Amino acid sequence: NTKNRVIGFKVISPGSLTASLVHPREVFRAAMFLDAAALILIHNHPSGDPAPSPEDIEITRRLKEGSDIFGLRLLDHIVLGDGNYFSFSDKGML
Repeated sequence: NTKNRVIGFKVISPGSLTASLVHPREVFRAAMFLDAAALILIHNHPSGDPAPSPEDIEITRRLKEGSDIFGLRLLDHIVLGDGNYFSFSDKGML
C-alpha cells in the first residue's frame, strides 16, 4: 500500500533449473489486480550465487520503465542465493 505494507504477493513464474521467463505484462497484471502502489521483485538463483545476470539487469530495467508508466514505485529487485542476497536498490541500480 502507500505505506509500503505488503498487501499481497503473486508467483509470476516458477522457473526451471536454469531459467525463468518473466514478461512485464504478467508482473503488471498482478500489480493492477492487487491495486498495488509499489512493487518488490524477488527471485532466486539455484546456483547459490545471487549476483545478477545480464538478463536480470535487463528485465529490471524494463520493469522499472513500466512501473514508471503505470505510476507504480519499484522499491527493489532482490536476488536470493545460498544464504545471501543481492539488492538492486542497495546497489543504486534502480
